[in-house]
Amino acid sequence: MKIYFCGSIRGGRCDAELYGRIIEQLQAYGPVLTEHVGFKEPILKDIEGDDVAIHTQDMAWLEESDVVVAEVTQPSLGVGYEIGRAVAWKKRILCLYRPTEGKGLSAMIRGAHDGKNFIVKDYQEAEVPGILKEFLGSS
Repeated sequence: MKIYFCGSIRGGRCDAELYGRIIEQLQAYGPVLTEHVGFKEPILKDIEGDDVAIHTQDMAWLEESDVVVAEVTQPSLGVGYEIGRAVAWKKRILCLYRPTEGKGLSAMIRGAHDGKNFIVKDYQEAEVPGILKEFLGSS
């Protein structure tokens, strides 16, 4: 099973280490096409150049993937775009959100939860293994 992981890059890197730990767990289920999202300095070494090249490569990986796992706590336009494209391509999607006082998850994400193909889970990091097992075990 090929996994596309989404997490904020330009929108803020405060969760980069968490992304890396989630990606490590995801690798038990299959290759993570976007493991660079979990690097402290996400560098796309195979992509020379500009935003067009990055967009083209990311969309190719997204289309190739079987499932999408997105950490959506840190707001990111790019992650929202990737999720929208994944919905259009009928991918199964898991969105992970850590509730924070004074902040809330976008209704466009939370409201898309259907219990089957688009799953939104509020979580704490210790719960990730069980959430991934439940989601990826049914893929």
